[in-house]
Order: sequence, then structure tokens, then C-alpha cells
Amino acid sequence: MRIAGVEFLGVNVTPKTNWSFLLVRSACGLTGLGECTLANQEALLAAEAGRLAAIVVGEDALNRNRIARLIPHAPGGLVAHSVISAFEQALWDLAGQQAQQPIHTLLGGALRDVVPLYANINRGANPRTPEGFAAAATRAVADGFRAVKLAPFEPFIWEDAADPVMRAAYAQGLARIAAVRDAVGPGIDVMVDAHWRFSPGGAARLVQDVAPFALLWLECPVSEANHAAICRLRSMANDRGMRLAGAETLAGLGAYRSVIEAGCYDVLMPDIKYAGGHEEIRRIAALAQTAGIEVAPHNPTGPVCHAHSVHLCATIPNLLPLEVQFGETQHFFTLTSGHDLRFDRGTAALPSGPGLGIGLLGSTAHMPWQPMPKPWLDPRLG
Repeated sequence: MRIAGVEFLGVNVTPKTNWSFLLVRSACGLTGLGECTLANQEALLAAEAGRLAAIVVGEDALNRNRIARLIPHAPGGLVAHSVISAFEQALWDLAGQQAQQPIHTLLGGALRDVVPLYANINRGANPRTPEGFAAAATRAVADGFRAVKLAPFEPFIWEDAADPVMRAAYAQGLARIAAVRDAVGPGIDVMVDAHWRFSPGGAARLVQDVAPFALLWLECPVSEANHAAICRLRSMANDRGMRLAGAETLAGLGAYRSVIEAGCYDVLMPDIKYAGGHEEIRRIAALAQTAGIEVAPHNPTGPVCHAHSVHLCATIPNLLPLEVQFGETQHFFTLTSGHDLRFDRGTAALPSGPGLGIGLLGSTAHMPWQPMPKPWLDPRLG
């Protein structure tokens, strides 16, 4: 099955959100789908996809081990990792279509009939007040979710922590968490994403301040490179009944090996868009399992990433719930054909069709990606 073309497709779905896809076409007329969404990097993703196409057109799409290897030291960094990850996803889609089997079957078979989900309510919270976050969490629970996550500390940045505006932002973040915890009650898990906003000292105070909210986990409090501080924070969090989670933007087994061996996190969050695709995350999950570490893949973007993540999560033993973006846009459910991606009481059914089980509709051609004049995340955070 020879590769006839590789195409980048960027789609605008909200004033703040583009999704980026990779389409790999075979000479026999099949199209494999992958997702490489990376906010505000669409032009670079398109260029990297063109570079990859020049290398792989004409190759056998079943030769994944040879043509879809993630190179940890790639000069293109996360952009290159995102495109090769999407390419690997698309090759699995093609292989499944040719074999007339779903991807999870080709990966060795599903360990579970449905994949548990948690609702990331962050982009669906409007207004951005404690009451707005509480309302978004309430909607998620009413829809059947048993766990919700919020990123409540915008626009706090530790470099500016002495500024009264930042002190107020921190207090507002704690108020948002308190409102969500009160709204959902003790039977629902609550997670908080700190988006690397804190210094080690500030994060230590954060762990103390969020302990009364009985979080399932605190996520990404400090820079991923600061292993020593992360280990200290993990110990503090564990002493207060919380897990520490992170590592959502790392790529390759080697990057995760150092995090696992250092004992940084209770929960790893590899993203199939960045970490290298199905095979690499399965290796990461296996290594994590040997250390008693749980895996909850990062998945707050589009429907192609979600469908691939569902196939992947069906095969991971040490799995915690998979992330989904809740309440951001209905395009998540309307841009694809095939398997119904709608959530069922906080779970995702496994696609049963060949390959990925979904295809993109032609309407995406009329929704080209748009430059974002102001990034949603402060550039100092990544």
C-alpha cells in the first residue's frame, strides 16, 4: 500500500481554537487520518507536513517502524514531533482499513468495552467567574461525568507574582476551585491544571491551599524540566491525599523514562498528538506500569485525536480516565462521519469500524484555520 500524498488541513472551530489534521492518502484510494493540533503553530505544522511528504511519498504505508519513527532530538522540536505523531496515527488508520479491523484490534485487543472519560470544563466556562466554572461543572455532571477538570489560575504567572493583579488572580483561581467543588459535591472527582504557572515555592503554597478541596490530582504546577521540585511537590501532594500529574508535552520514550525514573509524577499524561503515536505511548505506559504509575492521556482537542485516543486507551492496563474538552464547540461532533463520538454518561464507546472508524466531512474545506492574534496561553508558559 504505497503512500500517494500527505496533506495538512487546518480547521477553525472557535474564535480561539484551530484544529490541525494530517491526511495520508494511499495509491489504492484509502485515506488515513491523524491529528497534530498545536496552538498558534499551524503555519509551521503545514511546512513540516510538506517536508515529511517529500520523504515518504512512494513508501509502503505498512512500514510504520521505518517511516514513522519519532526522533527525540529533531531540530523541529514539538512541531516535528506533532507531525510525525499524526503521521503514525494515520498509518494505523490505513492499516486498519486495509485489514478491515479497528485499530484497537490491531493493537492486540481491547481490555475494556468502554473508555472512561473526564470533562475538561475550562473552555466551556463562560463567564470566567467562580459561578461560571461551577455552572460548567454542573452541566458536565448532569451529562453523566464523574470527574471534571479546570485550569483556574489565568492570568497568573509566577514571574509577576508580586503584582497585586497577580495576587488577585491567584485568589480568584482558588475561588473558582472552591465553587466547582461545592457545585459537584464530594462524590465527583475534581482535578486542577496549573499550566506551569508557579515557581517551586509558589507551588508548595498552592499544594497547601488546594488540599481542602480533596483533588484527585494537581497537574503541571511547575516547569517540566524541574525534576527535583516536582518530586518534592509530589511528596507534598501525596501527604495531603492528592496525586501529582503532568508530562503532557513530552515526546518519545526517552523523555518519559527520565521522568519515571526520577519519580516525578503519580499520573503521566502523554498526548497521542505529541508523544509519538500509538506505539510510543504504549511503550511509555508499559514502563510507567512497572513503576506503579498511572496514565491519563492528554486529549483536549479535536475529534481525530479523540478517536485515536479511545482506541489507544482501550489497550492500556494502568489507565485513569481520558480527558475530553466539554462544552467548547459542537464541531467536535459534527465534522466527522462514521462512529458516533458523542459521550455516553462519561464514557466513550469503542469504534468498531475499520481503522479509526471515522472520516472528515467535506465541510472542513470551508473552515480554514485562522491566525490567532492573541495566544490563549501566555507565551512564557510554552
